[in-house]
Amino acid sequence: MATNDSGTNVVVVAHGVLSHAHRLRSILATADQIIAADGGANWLYDQGRTPHLLVGDMDSVRPEVLTALASTDCGIERHPAAKDETDLELALLRAADDHPQRITVLGALGGRVDHELGNILLLTMSELEGIETVLYDGVSTLSLCRRCCAIVGEPGDTVSLLPLGGDAHGIVTQGLAYPLHGETLRLGPARGISNVLTEARATIRLEAGLLMVVHTPERHLEEVEDEH
Repeated sequence: MATNDSGTNVVVVAHGVLSHAHRLRSILATADQIIAADGGANWLYDQGRTPHLLVGDMDSVRPEVLTALASTDCGIERHPAAKDETDLELALLRAADDHPQRITVLGALGGRVDHELGNILLLTMSELEGIETVLYDGVSTLSLCRRCCAIVGEPGDTVSLLPLGGDAHGIVTQGLAYPLHGETLRLGPARGISNVLTEARATIRLEAGLLMVVHTPERHLEEVEDEH
C-alpha cells in the first residue's frame, strides 16, 4: 500500500475533454508536479504550461509541441504504440511511483465513452490505494471510496454513490440528506444517485466493496443546467 510519504500534489493531464479551463488552471496552480499523458501535453502547451513529465506513445502530441518540450527540462517517456496499458494508465503508474498525497486527473472524462469508462475504472488500480486520487472535469469530482472517505463541500451539493465491481455492503453515511445505516448498494440499481450534502463535510464508511463518489457543487450544477 502507498504510504503518502512525499506529501506532494500531482496533476495528470489526459487527452480527453478539457472544458471550464479557468477551473482547470486553478488546479494546475496547486501542483507540485504535472504529468502529461500523451495528447494532454497539447492543452498544457496551449495554456503556456510545461509538464515535468510526458508519458505515452506520442501518437496524439502535436509535432510542434513535442519539439518544444524536447528543448525544455520536461522528461519524455516514450512507449510503443502496441502496449497493454493506455497512456493515462502509464501516467498514473508513474505518478504513483513516488507515493504522493494526492493525484488529480484532468481530461479523463468526455469524448469516447469507452475511454471515459476505462479512465474511471483506473481508479480501482491497486497501485493507487492509499493515494487520494480524483478525476475532475471542471464540474464534478470523481473519487473511489474503499473503506472510509470524506466529502468536503457546501450544503446543497449533489453527491452520488455508485458501487463498482459488485455490491457495496455495510454503508454508513453522515452529513447526507438520505442517510445509509449499514445498508447495501447493489451493482445496477441507481439508488445512490443524487444524494445531497446537508453539512460542509460528509463521511462515508463501508464494510466491503467499492464505491465511486461523484461530488458536484450546487453552483456548478446550476451552470450545467443553464447550458441546457
